[in-house]
Amino acid sequence: MKRSTSHRALLYGRSAALGCVVLLLLVAGVLSSWSSAQHIVLAKGREHGTMTVTGCGADVCTGPFAPAEHATARSRVTIEQSVAVRKGGRFPVVVKPGTDEVVRTGMPGFLHSWVPLGGALLLAAPIIGGLRLTRTAWGTGMAGAVPLVATFIAL
Repeated sequence: MKRSTSHRALLYGRSAALGCVVLLLLVAGVLSSWSSAQHIVLAKGREHGTMTVTGCGADVCTGPFAPAEHATARSRVTIEQSVAVRKGGRFPVVVKPGTDEVVRTGMPGFLHSWVPLGGALLLAAPIIGGLRLTRTAWGTGMAGAVPLVATFIAL
């Protein structure tokens, strides 16, 4: 049975639209991840040190910053509460330039910064499956699940 030209055009249009949604998800995941990952990946020349958590609010935790080398001690810096910190906890951080915000470094911080990309990959997997690219969909889903599980274990 021959398919009509309009039916074929609809199939190509559907594939193009789903491909654009997948691309949008992945670009959003990379940009969201890079906003915090850049401070860890490109950490040369930034202020490194250790933060001790003294208190946590609804969204952020605060505490003093003890510098490593070539950094300034700060009496109060903030970090997102979602990085599995507890009151009294100490962990290595890097200061975001021009702010009093810090980002957790080391493997747990690195993995945590890429969580949005892992989520985007997981969201894209069923859409890719809808394009009848089953192996690619499974690979995308696994590529998204691995960093999420690794972050859960590391933190």
